[in-house]
Amino acid sequence: MFTLVADPVSVGWVDSLARPGENITGLTSIAGVLAGKRLELLKETLPKLAIAAVLWNPLDSGSRQQWNESELVGRELGLQLCSMEASRAEQLESAFRDAVKARSAALALTQSALFDPTQKRIPDLALKYGLPSISIRGEFVANGGLMSYGPDRAEPFKRAAAMVVKILQGTKPADIPVERPNKFEFAVNLKTAKQIDITIPPNVLARADRVIR
Repeated sequence: MFTLVADPVSVGWVDSLARPGENITGLTSIAGVLAGKRLELLKETLPKLAIAAVLWNPLDSGSRQQWNESELVGRELGLQLCSMEASRAEQLESAFRDAVKARSAALALTQSALFDPTQKRIPDLALKYGLPSISIRGEFVANGGLMSYGPDRAEPFKRAAAMVVKILQGTKPADIPVERPNKFEFAVNLKTAKQIDITIPPNVLARADRVIR
């Protein structure tokens, strides 16, 4: 069993989500789809946004997939995307400088261990360079990032436990569909919004599950 794999089909773990076809099942994080959703939230928050940076790790296949999905959604939104690549922590500040030079006016983070949302490094750099930012987890917002949108962190463990019960009762893993998350959290930090002098539109703020004031 696996939990929160970005795309188990593309990595060859299962034949399909509905019918895994192997002695394996679990939950997928739909990270690529959510990367596009975060860009949509940035555009809703900043309607005049024309150029946005996407921070991704070229050495991380999941991060690369999210960058590819971001490119597709960016075109649909009429956004020009700045590829903000970093594969080592010491590259982050120069990546921010390059993004600002390219006139990026906002930042979307892909999911990668290098961009750990529980750390303050990236939120601090986003504040330093005045970039409204969005990541996957609420810890990013608690550490000074502007917004986060991603799967509820507790839900996968509850659903994985239910899968284990089914398997112990005799159901074959291959007969248990791989599940996608169905509960998400959207968090906003109004303190950060004030620091970078932006206003969160009421229709966006109304959808927030958690607001830091």
